[in-house]
Amino acid sequence: MAGTTISALMALAFCAVHIFVGKLRFLERTPRSRWLSFAGGVAVGYVFLHILPELGAHAATFEDATGFKAELAEGLVYTLSLVGLALFYGLERALSVSRDQRMANEGRDRPERGVFWLHIAASALLMIVIAYLLNHREDASMGGMILYFAAMMLHFVTADFGTRADHPELYDNKGRWVLAAATMFGWVLGLALDLPEMAIGCLFAFVAGGIVLLVLKEELPEERKSFFWPFLAGALLYAALVLGETHLAAG
Repeated sequence: MAGTTISALMALAFCAVHIFVGKLRFLERTPRSRWLSFAGGVAVGYVFLHILPELGAHAATFEDATGFKAELAEGLVYTLSLVGLALFYGLERALSVSRDQRMANEGRDRPERGVFWLHIAASALLMIVIAYLLNHREDASMGGMILYFAAMMLHFVTADFGTRADHPELYDNKGRWVLAAATMFGWVLGLALDLPEMAIGCLFAFVAGGIVLLVLKEELPEERKSFFWPFLAGALLYAALVLGETHLAAG
């Protein structure tokens, strides 16, 4: 019961980011806010210290469930991650192309509504899976859950900030509520539906690819004018927390 309450509070905190990210005026700076670079560093730390090791663990689950050789099972897991990365890359590219076309034709720095809503729909799918995994994580310890929550909170700040920048009117009017509803739906689904380990592995692998793409997209392009030291501080701080939690759990 306590675990359910904690995961519910975490899901509500995710919703708060979706709903109120537009109120975080200190993020709207040129060059890019140092806080966004710090959050990007934490997200990159999460990719290397959680996502990649957990993909390896899910590969073992695939191997046991399918009877495939270890190399093939591992290849399937990473292929699912590649599919997630490719899907979100395609959506980001569609947004960029649509915005450029509208700027050239209409002088408006906004993507087409249909393209933006397609992006919101894909992001909502990602939110459902991430919220579902609050109740079905490979690392079920409280420390592991807190680290997952912290990394996802900061990831949502950067991802939602970038999504809102594409079309703030649509995001503020309806988009943020769609993402918040998707988050709570995913959390409820996690309570009501207990998927087999292999299915959870598939979901995690897909989400992993999407998160990797979104982290790189938000932090690395030159036009973002990111800050290296806050980015490094975020990555190192998250790494220290993960290593500390691992040491305590083992000791």
